[in-house]
Amino acid sequence: MSEHRASGAPGQVKEITSLANPLIKDIKSLSLKKFRDQQNAFIAEGLKLIIDAFELGWSIRTLVFAKAARDNAAVQKAAARTVASGGTVLEVSEKILSAITRRDNPQAVVGVFTQRLMGLSDIRPVSNDIWVALDRVRDPGNLGTVIRTVDAVGAKGVILVGETTDPFSLETVRATMGSIFAVPVAKTSSESFLDWRQGFPGLVVGTHLKGAVDYRTVDYADRPVLLMMGNEQQGLPDALAAACDRLLRIPQAGRADSLNLAVATGVMLFEIRRSALSLAAEDPAV
Repeated sequence: MSEHRASGAPGQVKEITSLANPLIKDIKSLSLKKFRDQQNAFIAEGLKLIIDAFELGWSIRTLVFAKAARDNAAVQKAAARTVASGGTVLEVSEKILSAITRRDNPQAVVGVFTQRLMGLSDIRPVSNDIWVALDRVRDPGNLGTVIRTVDAVGAKGVILVGETTDPFSLETVRATMGSIFAVPVAKTSSESFLDWRQGFPGLVVGTHLKGAVDYRTVDYADRPVLLMMGNEQQGLPDALAAACDRLLRIPQAGRADSLNLAVATGVMLFEIRRSALSLAAEDPAV
């Protein structure tokens, strides 16, 4: 699959009626990680997500919209913006959109975007910055929900450590509800992450079943915080747990002895943010 075929000829607007069309085949192939990696591309669904991506400076390769949405003013504007940036616009049937998104009731607009990952060396935490490191996260729904929560709480980004689920899969992007365009994501090996962590200029905390410190008793304010969260099944491995300044626990009142990864990350993030905001309320100079 070539990039030319994946994105079409720049500036074109085409009506496509066949699933056998090479452009459609190439876009459909982006449901597989192999082709996403080859083309450094991914699919996002929904007009709002695409408009948000434009506003955040993302590069769109192809805009695909349902024939029934042709007269929608916002769709027309997005199409014009795509063409102006050198992308391709495809008008298709709902059947083709269903095939691309693997949904029976697809969104009326789909975009193909260029992937964007940041390097660890580009992360320079200051003040009350919050970063989240996820070790070998497996579930795309969990990853997408964490990215969305990071966006909601105003944290700075997500670092994926080890072999993780793809942040640009259809399922992950869907679960982010557009936050994939707002939240920087880095990917790295455990070894490289541990080397980078040595220079982290703040507090490094992780949740752990053996954590001795209640997460609500820690003062997170007035310094960068790195929150490390473990794999859904195994939690933080020993090497990452040893790299934490503090191992924390989220007390459980019921029979369950642990929380879903995305829920636990959300609980931690909002407590960390609350701590920082409390300090700001007490000291106007912060």
